[in-house]
Amino acid sequence: MPETDHSTWEYSLHIPNDPRAVTVTRRTLRLILTLHGLIGLVDTAELLATELISNAVRHTKGPAALRVRLSAGVLRIGAWGADPAPPEPPAALEDLAEQEDGRGLLLVKACADLWGWQPLSRDGNRGKVVWCELSAVGSQLAASTSALS
Repeated sequence: MPETDHSTWEYSLHIPNDPRAVTVTRRTLRLILTLHGLIGLVDTAELLATELISNAVRHTKGPAALRVRLSAGVLRIGAWGADPAPPEPPAALEDLAEQEDGRGLLLVKACADLWGWQPLSRDGNRGKVVWCELSAVGSQLAASTSALS
């Protein structure tokens, strides 16, 4: 049964540098959101988390981590990777038409309400976290609560 108490919560998933970790991350996020009654956000959140974790795994040689947090009706998804270099700004879609990759942050920019990055150390390892937010959670929470009434 979906949760009706939508207080602040947070989950962290530490993952190895392994392409299979992207699938583990996506399925874990789906389960978290479903159990919290946020089914309407699953598809967008999965896309965003997949892009963020894919970049963290692909562009580093170290471990990565996913953090998912709901607070004040905002879902924040962050991916930490061991590479401290700033992410390349998203290119325009027209510039990517012939490329097979490079669309990740463009998708994040297009689908998230807000996104950014910051340097962050974790367990003595320097790196960065790239994050995005979905503020539509408030309307999803209201719909979930009214459906249960």
